[in-house]
Parts: sequence; structure tokens; C-alpha cells
Amino acid sequence: MYVLKAEHSFDSAHFLANYDGKCGNIHGHRWRVVIEVQSETLIEEGQLDGMVIDFGDLKRDIKELVDYYDHAFIIQEGTLRKETLQNLLDEGFRIIELGFRPTAENFAKFFFTSMEKKGYNVKRATVYETPSNCAIYEKDGV
Repeated sequence: MYVLKAEHSFDSAHFLANYDGKCGNIHGHRWRVVIEVQSETLIEEGQLDGMVIDFGDLKRDIKELVDYYDHAFIIQEGTLRKETLQNLLDEGFRIIELGFRPTAENFAKFFFTSMEKKGYNVKRATVYETPSNCAIYEKDGV
């Protein structure tokens, strides 16, 4: 099995609603997203002869996906009062509301499935929220 790995990072703020601890407060991370794709075979013709895919395509697609979240305040839908959310938007802050709690675990699954939707045979998605702490998502049987 051939495995290719590429990564990209983004900086953002978030908080975990209903969390009793430091992460219940607004704080920031440099999130590092690592995507691994796999193939049992290599392409055997043309420009990509001897490759699984073009690294340039993989890096571009990860960057495009991840850059959307850069320098935003990421929240779970419904976790801020409407007035608070509206005040932040009125001040010009970039808010991204998600349908899931913005944890490393949920982001790992989100980036995994997002890259699958782009047509990649994803083996694993790893999301670091600190240099030494990460969450990994991979499908059963992979």
C-alpha cells in the first residue's frame, strides 16, 4: 500500500460551550491538518507515471479546504446568544458557525470526509490543536 501525506495549518479562535474548564473560554490554536491518502497501485502512464497522485493537487486541495477557517472565530451553531453573535458580526468579526462542536476530534472527521468528497482515497486525517496533542480519524477497516 502506498501512502502519501500532506498538511496545512490555520489559526483560529474557538471555545467549547458547556465545558467546565479552560477550553470553555475563548482561546486560539494553530491547527495543523495532516491528510494521508492511499493506493495499492501507481499510475502507469503519462505525466503521473510512477505516482499515486500529483502532490501539487493534494496540497492545493488541502490548503483550499483549510484556509477557509484561517483567522476566524469558529463556534458551534446555537452556542452564543443571538445578540452576542450579532454584535460580533456588527463589529466585523469573521464568525464561522459549525453544525458540530469545534473539537480536534470532530475536525479530524470533518476534514477526512471533506477530502473524500473531493475524490481522494483518504486513509487518515490528523488534526493537531497543539504541537503535541492531536486527534486522528480513520474509517474502520482502513
